[in-house]
Amino acid sequence: MVSNNSRHGIDAYRLKFSGRGSEYFRVWIVNVLLSLLTLGLYTPWARQRTARYFYDHTVIAGSPLEFAAPLRKMVLGFVIFVLLYIAFKIASETGQDTAVSLFILAAALLAPYIWGSAMRFRLASTRWRGLQLRFAASWKDVYLASWPLFAMAGLWIGITYGLDALAPELPVAPPARAPRSAPPFPGLARLNAATGCLIVLGVVLSVLCVIRIEYNYKSLLVLRSSLGGQRGRWKPVYGDFVRIWLATIGVFIAGAALVALLAVGLGLAAGLTFGHLPRTGMVFVLAVFVGVLAFIAGLVIASAPARAYREARMFRLIWSNVGLSQVARFKCELRPWAYVRRRLKNLLFTVLTLGLYRPFARVNEYHMKVDSVTLHVKGGLDQLVGQMVRQQHALGDALADMAGLDIVG
Repeated sequence: MVSNNSRHGIDAYRLKFSGRGSEYFRVWIVNVLLSLLTLGLYTPWARQRTARYFYDHTVIAGSPLEFAAPLRKMVLGFVIFVLLYIAFKIASETGQDTAVSLFILAAALLAPYIWGSAMRFRLASTRWRGLQLRFAASWKDVYLASWPLFAMAGLWIGITYGLDALAPELPVAPPARAPRSAPPFPGLARLNAATGCLIVLGVVLSVLCVIRIEYNYKSLLVLRSSLGGQRGRWKPVYGDFVRIWLATIGVFIAGAALVALLAVGLGLAAGLTFGHLPRTGMVFVLAVFVGVLAFIAGLVIASAPARAYREARMFRLIWSNVGLSQVARFKCELRPWAYVRRRLKNLLFTVLTLGLYRPFARVNEYHMKVDSVTLHVKGGLDQLVGQMVRQQHALGDALADMAGLDIVG
């Protein structure tokens, strides 16, 4: 939908998602059933059908997106991933520590390449009005942007050596017969003030590295992408990402405290009712099992608002600060707390329906995101698109398909 209030030759087009939960449910249930029947081999086809549904129903300035990924490449990427995973599991289950270490090292070194290939593949598979997106970052750009990943690996290698230096008296293996005065968990002897500070420092620096690599990857994706010869424009700074993460941590702490209070209340009630349960036997094992499940469920519930809050804040930050050269920009009006409430409602319905509400929840949340975004275009849209199509053809579409190993994440 175009705004009638054009200022300075700028037209506003509200993005629209025309999909419905009942329609996507049919796509989703077929994907689930065929994936189960084929033991997961249907995954590439399921991903293609899902992507096509959401692309076909995402309308920008009156025209839907198109998903044109070749299925052959998706199947090839999936098969390679499965084979590598099977080889890793065999090596780990058979005690081949050297092979496992090599796999982990190779995964760390290949992670930037896999990310770059996935982004190149996704953008090359996205079209709108005959225009094809391109991700033109070189592998040097990708690996330079990945420096926080390698810094984090080096950080924890250094912390491991630091723990050994700060607690040299700790034996490699506990003695055969520990003295009566020995603590029940000898490994806790490492947790003194110095080692505790070192671990906390490692966690804080690791979080900063994670934030930095997220910022690097998103900025690189926008700045090195183009549509019809027009490059992406990026305005956010690293501090914006840090503030969102700090706010997310605050939301998580508040959610965890609320869930903990609820758990304590339920625990007191259960203690009054089941205080005389035996400490051994099947009843005790069942109680421990239920306790573990309750802890996991509590963690999911406590983290759900924080995850939704961060997702909404990040979505609004990015889609309010990106554009296409000097000819187009986006504006996002997504309200984070409204999105949190919708996520919690969807989570409740998904649990109550044993997962069958999941496709409706996904459409619901995607609808809220897309409908909050407005595209502002300078000049006549049809004339601009025609010029961009001519520029794209002059560059050659074949460049966008030189993706190397293409993997859809």
